[in-house]
Amino acid sequence: ILAIECNYFTIPQNVLQMNVTNNNYADPNNLTFKEIRILGLLQEPVSVTVLQNNDVQNSSHNITYNPVDKVALIEGLQLELGKSYLLRWTLGTSVNEKYNCHPGPNASKEKCEQLGCVWTEDLSTLRVPYCYYNGPDNAYSVADVKYTSSGVTANLTFNKSNVKAYGKSTLPISTLRLEVKYHNNHMLQFKIYDYANERYEVPVPLNVPKSPESTVKNRLYDVTVQNKPFGIQVRRRSTGTVIWDSQLPTFTFSDMFIQISTRLASQYLYGFGETEHTMFRRDMNWHTWGMFTRDQPPGYKMNSYGFQPFYMGLEEDGNAHGVLLLNSNAMDVTFQPTPALTYRTTGGILDFYMVLGPTPELVVQEYTALVGRPVMPPYWALGFQLCRYGYENDTEIAKLVEDMKAARIPYDVQYADIDYMERQLDFTLNPRFTGLPALINKIQEEGMRFILILDPAISGNETDYPAFTRGLEKDVFIKWPNTNDIIYAKVWPDLPNVEVNNTLDWETQVELYRAYVAFPDFFRNSTTEWWMREITEVYTNPHNASKSLKFDGLWIDMNEPASFVNGAVGGCRNQQLNFPPYVPQLGSRSEGLIFKTLCMEGQQYLPDGSPVSHYNVHNLYGWAQTKPTLDALRNITKERGIVITRSTYPSSGKWSGHWLGDNTAAWNQLDKSIIG
Repeated sequence: ILAIECNYFTIPQNVLQMNVTNNNYADPNNLTFKEIRILGLLQEPVSVTVLQNNDVQNSSHNITYNPVDKVALIEGLQLELGKSYLLRWTLGTSVNEKYNCHPGPNASKEKCEQLGCVWTEDLSTLRVPYCYYNGPDNAYSVADVKYTSSGVTANLTFNKSNVKAYGKSTLPISTLRLEVKYHNNHMLQFKIYDYANERYEVPVPLNVPKSPESTVKNRLYDVTVQNKPFGIQVRRRSTGTVIWDSQLPTFTFSDMFIQISTRLASQYLYGFGETEHTMFRRDMNWHTWGMFTRDQPPGYKMNSYGFQPFYMGLEEDGNAHGVLLLNSNAMDVTFQPTPALTYRTTGGILDFYMVLGPTPELVVQEYTALVGRPVMPPYWALGFQLCRYGYENDTEIAKLVEDMKAARIPYDVQYADIDYMERQLDFTLNPRFTGLPALINKIQEEGMRFILILDPAISGNETDYPAFTRGLEKDVFIKWPNTNDIIYAKVWPDLPNVEVNNTLDWETQVELYRAYVAFPDFFRNSTTEWWMREITEVYTNPHNASKSLKFDGLWIDMNEPASFVNGAVGGCRNQQLNFPPYVPQLGSRSEGLIFKTLCMEGQQYLPDGSPVSHYNVHNLYGWAQTKPTLDALRNITKERGIVITRSTYPSSGKWSGHWLGDNTAAWNQLDKSIIG
């Protein structure tokens, strides 16, 4: 009989001692222990040493670690029966488990270690962070966890001994609230917020049940709240696959920097935007993509016009799920081959919605049920549509129409860009396009349709410009906080009575010729009324019926919003909002959040009158403009019509279509448009 006494000493020793206390049996088969499984390890063993009588044994063995189940398997051992051994393992961080502890620019060993993290400079591992978290712990512990049939609640408490911050505004908030709601059998929501202090939350309504409708028996998922360190785990009930696991060291929640990571069920992840991608699936090899709406033509790693914080994940068995983060602040996401995903956002709260599919088709159906089904376009909008910038006059468009017909090219819709406007002023007609109203009527009689462009920026340099005058009366423009002063920028409108010299460089033209413009706040009810009237007078000109432009659809551009000067004429006033402690990995990152757009301190007002800074709602500007535009179009034309918008946010599709912005007429752009 062989008796073996096994003693497992936990961290910090990380030792398994196998003592033979009684050995009176000679084994004829030379039996050995070949593998050992260690449970409950929060970190991966990176090396194992085997000793017998204090002598290191030469043995080749393999270590595999399951970070979800926290289990390590050591294989290839040759531990003979009847002998005492001591196994000692070293816990560490493998390359794929390195979560970036200093994602900001100018990381250094000194800065890294000030954050309590580890610095390893390895030039052979491209894009792997040099600065990474030391160990599995994050800054929060969990208390008062309550599971009910409709969800989970818990309180999160900041552990002051684990401070990792960029500055005062990124010091973690001391107490947070977690709420998990089982909305229905295939959808849940988990929300982390500061219950002691009101914070900005995205004012975009979603379609969720008034009270949870799921049943314990039929739910597709199970949720566990983990402690020490805090994390949320969501598991697909039918397969046991973990599709969300945020028990990772990255979690932090401060005023201007919020970060959370999750392990992913597989490498197959799709979504996030708007940025140019070379394939549908995301590259998980240490890539970071910024999201912040900007007047940015398609380009690799450039944050572009829209903001879409949604992804679909395929699991190894082909099941699919989708995740929406309802947050509208400047953000970036990092993919790493763990596989894992890290979100970093500059404000708001964490408000996640997860749909369980289980097929990709069902994920899309469940997601659009949540954010809103796509708008039903009129039949004609499914036809071929032709558009470009730079038509010289209405004669050029008229000739184009005839040439297209002569070439027998299918052709249903013609557009006009800002060329048709006088000096690029909204709601006006350029003298070179006086024949446009008649041309629109003609092509409509022939069965075609016509779409006009509108930009949001309104010139403030005109002596007789009703759109601006009435905007002042209605108080529709974005202002400096706590003042009655409008924030002025520059976009397309030219100053009156100037001759533009197009041979000058762009910056000089903007400085010399562009008018000061104001930006309407499309959240306000008064702006909706003002916008409706101005569009109505384009369709039915009250002063000269011959100038009425009987459009069938509207194209809204430059609504990120775009500006040709960074922030405002004369600069911005709030350094912290425009250059927050953490600027996500955006194009022209060193220029801050104001690059090619409005000052972040701009004061806006939600429909209920609540004040909100542009810092929080910048990425909703195009979203807020879209519904009022569709409402105006339908009210005026008495038809469905279409709106095409450049800047989008989840649910924009309820009211509009989208196009890829300032792409060029090139074969590679046509290829990229499929993915875009």
